[in-house]
Amino acid sequence: MENFYKNLIKTTGEDIEREGLKDTPKRAAKAFQYLTKGYHEDVETVINGAIFKSDSDEMVIVKDIEVYSMCEHHLLPFFGKCHVGYIPDGKIIGLSKIARIVDVFARRLQIQENLTKQIAETLMKFTKCKGVAVVVEAQHLCMMMRGVEKQNSVMKTSCMLGAFREEISTRSEFLSLIR
Repeated sequence: MENFYKNLIKTTGEDIEREGLKDTPKRAAKAFQYLTKGYHEDVETVINGAIFKSDSDEMVIVKDIEVYSMCEHHLLPFFGKCHVGYIPDGKIIGLSKIARIVDVFARRLQIQENLTKQIAETLMKFTKCKGVAVVVEAQHLCMMMRGVEKQNSVMKTSCMLGAFREEISTRSEFLSLIR
């Protein structure tokens, strides 16, 4: 990967031996590996058994989880917030595990629509809850720095499963609570 970045920089017409660029291929390779570390993480390992019995059957929401990902179409970042809600059915998941699940999927070459769905389906699978709702709001540098160059555009995606899809009142409660 380091050689790739070296060649990429050379192709732009830059001098790879210039002081400011000498170590850039190494730094860029390390950064890209970090930004895509989700490929080397296993959701089950990340959850690490943090599923607990509980009598709670009320909606649980974690909102404003920071999201940093890379657009698979242009290899440019998109970033924003993720809001997750679920209704337990005898089990709850450790609070930090929700944010960790978000990160596993965000740290991949990704499109926001799939990211949203992957988070929701994973929570549903591991918690066997009554329903899951996920909303992601993000700004995409591929829209901001190139192409249409719209600085204030925000993309919102949602995935509603189980009770959140079937019951409009449940969906409405979630959406009002994340506002």
